[in-house]
Amino acid sequence: MINDNQLILHNAYKAWCQASQLRNKRRRNKRFTYGDQWNDVISTTSGATISEYELYLKGGTTPQTNNLIRQMVKTIVGRYRTEFINGKTPTNKNVATVHTLNQLDELDSRALEEFLISGTAVQRIDPFSNLGQRQVKVTNVNLNNFFVNAIEDPLARDCEMVGQLHDMSLPQLIKLLAQGSRDKARWIRRIYSNNSNERMLDFSHAIGADSHQGMSFWRAADSAKCRAIEVWTLENREVTLCHDREKAQVSILPPNARVKKTPTMTTRFDIVTTWHCRWFSPMGDLLAEWDSPWAHGSHPFVIKFYPLTDGEVHSFVEDIIDQQKAVNQIITLINNIMMASAKGVLVFPETALPDGFTWEDIRRVWRDCNGILPYNPNYGSSKPEQISVNNTNIGAYEMVKLQMQLLEEILGVTGALQGKSTVNGNSATLYQNETTNAVIALSDIFGTFTNFRQNRDSKIASL
Repeated sequence: MINDNQLILHNAYKAWCQASQLRNKRRRNKRFTYGDQWNDVISTTSGATISEYELYLKGGTTPQTNNLIRQMVKTIVGRYRTEFINGKTPTNKNVATVHTLNQLDELDSRALEEFLISGTAVQRIDPFSNLGQRQVKVTNVNLNNFFVNAIEDPLARDCEMVGQLHDMSLPQLIKLLAQGSRDKARWIRRIYSNNSNERMLDFSHAIGADSHQGMSFWRAADSAKCRAIEVWTLENREVTLCHDREKAQVSILPPNARVKKTPTMTTRFDIVTTWHCRWFSPMGDLLAEWDSPWAHGSHPFVIKFYPLTDGEVHSFVEDIIDQQKAVNQIITLINNIMMASAKGVLVFPETALPDGFTWEDIRRVWRDCNGILPYNPNYGSSKPEQISVNNTNIGAYEMVKLQMQLLEEILGVTGALQGKSTVNGNSATLYQNETTNAVIALSDIFGTFTNFRQNRDSKIASL
């Protein structure tokens, strides 16, 4: 029998496991964005699994990469910074101060890059006190350390549980959660010192999850650090509302609280909804808990998934991976054809094989552009002969051009948006119209991310 706190931790682990497909897609999209584009695993005719890179190498071909995705992402981030971020200061003075102290122009640009790669943008807002001055810290949250219940509302209004995995040193964790109590500091130290690895919880069998995911959830990536699990839940509670008309004051009290009634006071039963935070150790210990202390009454996260259709996320980069792979494959084919056409085929008579040479030796020397290939004329008048034919004009170049055009049309990132030169004879007005139309094609992405930033600034303003 598990208690309420363990049930909450169980649900957090379940939400983490359910997001595994999203994390896997993000890892693949990130690989393609930063140039690692040949490591998709495929099945051969024999049933074995092998990466595309290894398959090409076994066939004697070196895979070529022409990374178009990275350029597209850089173009969109640069356009957004130019039009929506640089030189744009929030009108609210407090929000503007937070922007400056946290260098949010840079943070938002990196968040947009993540948004294009994974379709998710997550930031957290943490007020703190520094030498008696109240400040606000804004950070980008790595999707690998984030979990949320299954949501389908693009505005995340159906969010009922959200949280983050933290890896920090034991002194940092104690400072954060001890709340000025020496006894609690000692208790937290004991929890993480007494065979903590052997006491870790594991719900993988209960919900049919992969045990490898469990390791990622319960264990810190760095063995020198401690894993702590922060979980925020939306909860309903019974309370007593106390209205003192003489003082014009409304108090919210526990349902069984004793109230000294006066003729000007009325009380009634009610149910309130509040966000509640709990910090857990991987062993299931409740390290700390509190209600949302901020004026907005919510959790510290700002979340945006795009596009959120039936709870599924399909990112910008995901749309063009197939075109990117096609371009790489065609360029590799062209490179292979050119090498074969330049080298040709060597016809080597068997009777002219030099003494002490094998056919593998002949093949090795032939591959070397400076190789010297001897032959023995004593065994006949025939000598080695190279036969080469120009086979490069097979329409492969047109295929590359077609795939690149398709890539631009799918994304809406045209040459004009990338700052490419116009065709001779085109007017400046036409070029400007092409740029404007390209921005319109991306306006949905820009508008969604702008909405994310507005929600973040609103939460900052309400602290």
